[in-house]
Amino acid sequence: MLMNNNEYFEILEEIKQQIRAAQYKAVLGMNREQIILYWNIGKTILEKSKYGKGFVENLARDIKLEFPNSSGYSVRNLRYMRKFADIFNDFENLQVSLADLTWYHNQALMDKVNDKQKYLWYADKTLENGWSRDVLVHQIELNLYERQALTDSKVNNFSHSLPSPQSELARDTLKNPYVFDFIEARGKIVEREIKHELLANIVSTVLELGTGFAYYGKEYLLSVGGDDFYVDLLFYNTKLRCYVVVELKTGKFKPEYAGKLNFYLSAVDELLKHELDNPTIGILLCKERNKVTAKYALKDINKPIGVSEYKLSDFVPAELVDTLPSAEDIEKRIWKKYEIEGDGE
Repeated sequence: MLMNNNEYFEILEEIKQQIRAAQYKAVLGMNREQIILYWNIGKTILEKSKYGKGFVENLARDIKLEFPNSSGYSVRNLRYMRKFADIFNDFENLQVSLADLTWYHNQALMDKVNDKQKYLWYADKTLENGWSRDVLVHQIELNLYERQALTDSKVNNFSHSLPSPQSELARDTLKNPYVFDFIEARGKIVEREIKHELLANIVSTVLELGTGFAYYGKEYLLSVGGDDFYVDLLFYNTKLRCYVVVELKTGKFKPEYAGKLNFYLSAVDELLKHELDNPTIGILLCKERNKVTAKYALKDINKPIGVSEYKLSDFVPAELVDTLPSAEDIEKRIWKKYEIEGDGE
């Protein structure tokens, strides 16, 4: 019987010592020690997996007997530890983002991501953006890695219109498509509520273009040669150290859109850009984009522009799919959000 097996008790004792050692070194809340401990336990279990069925169950019970006031050593969690050690079989990865993530985040990644490279990418993005576990899961379910990390789907001229490393940072910021998919299907939801939630989701998506984006204004006035022009949305990115113009189009991409956006970028560079700022970047969001046409349209433009699609939720009724709020509606929502948040200050 496994309980009377001397080698089993040696394994149990080894894990007990690992737990004790970590408890001695760790201060409450030191996440890195916990993650490293869990990896070590997982590695030990993985190496002794020859015991088969019942092994992990016995470990969980006996660890609980030895450490009755400690949590985190259930059968389910021990299996997560084994999986964690199996995915990352070298200790080096634990010295970077993985050991700084909470175990709760790592569990979500183990459940949702099968590819090691994607796992590490989401771990880095979680730390970079301060995502909660729920936000992380939401980003995974919206395929953020495929939309933002993979460059094949991105149409832009950043490589020849921006110096390095800003060109790489700008490219990494761009997504395709932008997904406006935050509407919960409810039995008696009415058209007005769906429009409201579309607006709220679009604001969240646009404002979350990436790290460092700060909202600057809507239909921002640019006076050029005695004429007035208005850009849909204007941002400043503290990481890229530049202004970002976002233009929203409810139809299919047309080459003339790129020319107009190029003009806006020149105007912003002339009227707003400080000498220490980097060149202004443009993002053109269209409901539909022909990749080849967009590439040709950007080929000889010297201002940095990216062209992406946006998608609405599949749950939205067909008659509302084309409903994209105007920049004015987005502005009202933004200011309402800021006023609510400001009440407590």
